Amino acid sequence: QVQLAESGGGLVQPGGSLRLSCAASGRVNSIADMGWFRQTPGKEREFVASNNWSRSRTYYADSVKGRFTISGDSAKNTVYLQMNSLKPEDTAVYFCAATHSYIGFIDVTMSSAYAYWGQGTQVTVSS
Repeated sequence: QVQLAESGGGLVQPGGSLRLSCAASGRVNSIADMGWFRQTPGKEREFVASNNWSRSRTYYADSVKGRFTISGDSAKNTVYLQMNSLKPEDTAVYFCAATHSYIGFIDVTMSSAYAYWGQGTQVTVSS
C-alpha cells in the first residue's frame, strides 16, 4: 500500500556531506512518521532519525545529533536526510521507513514501529 524508494548514497571522504532522499508512493496519507535506519554487516539495524509528518517533530540518535538533519517536502511526498561532517563509522546501508497512522504514542527509535521499508542505499565514508 506504501512504497518507499531511497536515493543519494555514494562514496564520500571523511568530513564531507551527503543528502539522502526517500520518495513515498501509494497511500501516503496513511503515513504518520518517516525515519531513517542504518545497518552494517553482522550488526543490528540502528535508528538514525525520524520525523512526524503532521506535527514536524524530529528525533535523532545521539551519534548523529548536530551532524544530520531530517526534513520533509509534503508536495513531493519525500523525506530527506542531510548528512554533514561524515565519519567512517557512518558507513552503512541506510534504510527509509514509515509508520502507519496511530492513536497514542509509539517508540519511533524501534524498527518494529515501522510498517514500510525501502530497499536501502549504500553510504561509504572513506579517504
